[in-house]
Amino acid sequence: MGTIFSRVKLSGKQVFALLALMLLSAVTAMLLPTALASMIDVGVAQENRSAILIVAAVMAVLALLGCLFNIAATVLSARISTKFAADLRREVFHRVQDLSAAEVEKFGTASLVTRSTSDVTNVQMFLSLLLRLGVTAPLMAVAGLVLSSLTGGELSSVLNLAIPALLLGAGAIVIFVSRYSVALRQKIDRLNKRFLETLEGVRVIRAFNQQEKEMARFDEANGDLAALTIRSGRVSALLMPVIQVIFGVTTAAVMGMGAWYVSTGEMDVGALVANSQYISMILAAIMMLALVILLFPMSYACARRIAEVLNAESSIQSGNHSASERPERASVVFDHVTFAYPGADEPVLKDISFESHAGEVTAIIGRTGCGKSSVLKLVPRLYDAMFGHIYVDGMDVKKYKLEDLRSLIGYVPQKNVLFSGDVASNLRFGDEQSGEEQWREAAHIACADEFIEQKDGAYHAAIAQGGMNLSGGQRQRMAIARAVVKQPEIYLFDDSFSALDMKTDRTLRARLRENMGGATMLIVAQRVSTILDADRILVMEDGQIVGNGTHKELLRTCELYREIAQLQLGEEEVAREIACV
Repeated sequence: MGTIFSRVKLSGKQVFALLALMLLSAVTAMLLPTALASMIDVGVAQENRSAILIVAAVMAVLALLGCLFNIAATVLSARISTKFAADLRREVFHRVQDLSAAEVEKFGTASLVTRSTSDVTNVQMFLSLLLRLGVTAPLMAVAGLVLSSLTGGELSSVLNLAIPALLLGAGAIVIFVSRYSVALRQKIDRLNKRFLETLEGVRVIRAFNQQEKEMARFDEANGDLAALTIRSGRVSALLMPVIQVIFGVTTAAVMGMGAWYVSTGEMDVGALVANSQYISMILAAIMMLALVILLFPMSYACARRIAEVLNAESSIQSGNHSASERPERASVVFDHVTFAYPGADEPVLKDISFESHAGEVTAIIGRTGCGKSSVLKLVPRLYDAMFGHIYVDGMDVKKYKLEDLRSLIGYVPQKNVLFSGDVASNLRFGDEQSGEEQWREAAHIACADEFIEQKDGAYHAAIAQGGMNLSGGQRQRMAIARAVVKQPEIYLFDDSFSALDMKTDRTLRARLRENMGGATMLIVAQRVSTILDADRILVMEDGQIVGNGTHKELLRTCELYREIAQLQLGEEEVAREIACV
């Protein structure tokens, strides 16, 4: 809880106003039994009708004021807790954006969604309840004890047994419930993970007729959550019956003893009625506190999970140098770089060294899983190298401010990510200040204008979440256009042409080359035809560079590249090219 309140501050003025309202509400509630006793002893017993009317009017005013104070307090507590929850969600979202890919993977997407939504909501509900009852209940309990002692004499001694019994019963139940709190949140994470996986893979699931299998997996996670919730609910359900039994026994004892004292003349009827009201208020206050305590374990578990995100340290720390301090322009240098993903047994990249300078196209090819994409991820520091150095424009990437480093790079990942909105809003991710002229130019370079301008609304046509209303090739071209809008110094294309036909692939690459304006281009590719004209081709195998040169040079010097080329271009074509070298 401390971490959360250190990040998100409550308004002192609003909290003070709420406390004042709750105090006034408690005072009006405490005055009602006293007024009732006065009505009975002065008005009813002495048949004083005017006294009855006056006291009744006073009680009505007190009840009305108490109602107004309660309404105002409820509205204000809701406002405070809602603002707190909104600020807390914003803090979590901001923190998640700062985390590296490794930390996001460690938490898991489903867990982060749960922590930023339902966990925050649980904390919000507890805070709202605490603000309303955390002051009122103790105040009413203490004031009730004092007034009961003053008006009821020995009747208040009943509470000496009732209050400890209530606290012990509530405490035991809360201890049992707290055992389930963390496990429940983890079960919710698991259920959300199943649900998100199904939504993301719905097309594959349908294509392979795996709906029943996925339903069984979901039912398993859903059943586990339901079973644990029922077990927790059974224990929680004992709280109110325990309180009601103690409440009933205490009330019966008070009324029985009070009736005896009234019959012997040791107590007035009004005092008995007032005292029974005070004792009821005391027990009600303890019931309210028990409710707060019952909700505490779950809220505390949620708060701890949120705090884990807020306290998470990113493994990618920003440097201090701005892009204006870089000594070169549009260059990428890998100097003996070794890299392993978190938790991996061995490095995915081993002693990688190469250079790519302004105006050059450097391509990377190799078998699946050889580490091609990992090379590109290290340039914008989505991950950091374990050993060695990576230089962008002559400066170590770790010295850059992250924002400045990434401002130099146009990255098109292997999995094309588009956002719900329209074509324009997705292109503006490259440059928020860009206009339609830039969008059209970028779309033309990426061969995306062909389908964009055929849509209703053209650049204002709707894009579904993830670009689900576009084909794979259209999503790739949109992602490339977004990078072109940015006009970066360094282009990173991670297998970004794989969904394009050969003609579009060739046209797009030619337009990129014509318009790259001295930028550096790194291309990860599976097809040899995509990289024939590259200035330099790096051939990778098992995380190492086993070939470095042009297409024609590698056909002669690199056996792996020659094998890949023969499979894709044909042995006769490769033999002809080698003969012409």
